[in-house]
Amino acid sequence: MKIDVIKISNQIDLEQAWAIRTEVFVVGQNCPPELEWEYEEESTHFLAFLNEKPVGTARWRQTEKGIKLERFAVLEEARMQGVAAALLTHLLGEELVGSNQTLYLHAQLTAAPLYAKFGFEPKGENFWEADIEHVKMVKA
Repeated sequence: MKIDVIKISNQIDLEQAWAIRTEVFVVGQNCPPELEWEYEEESTHFLAFLNEKPVGTARWRQTEKGIKLERFAVLEEARMQGVAAALLTHLLGEELVGSNQTLYLHAQLTAAPLYAKFGFEPKGENFWEADIEHVKMVKA
C-alpha cells in the first residue's frame, strides 16, 4: 500500500479533488452544494493517492483567525488505510511547517480523535454545520 500526497497545480487534479468532495460530502453526507463550493480560489488544494488512485483531498486557506485546514475527504473504499493521516502529515509538514500563525479546523466529531493525534485541541462548544456536529480544534 502506497500513499502519495501532492499539491494540486492543474485543473485535472482539481477536478478529481472536487469529485471526491462531491462523493463524500454532497452525496454521502447530504451537504448542500452551495456550502461545499466556497473559497475555492483562495484555497491551496491537495490530492492523496492510494496505490496511484486518487482517493482523498484536503485544502487550507488563510483567514482572519489564522490558517484553516478544511475539506478533508477520503472515499469510503479507502478509509482506515492512513489516507487522512497522510494528508495531515503533508499539510503540517512540508506545507505549513514553520508557520507562526494559528492553525485550526472545524472537525466533524467522528474525525476529532484523528486530529487530536496531530496535536489539535478542542476549543469552545460543539456546533452544527450542514446538519453535522463539529468542534473547533486548534493546533497546540
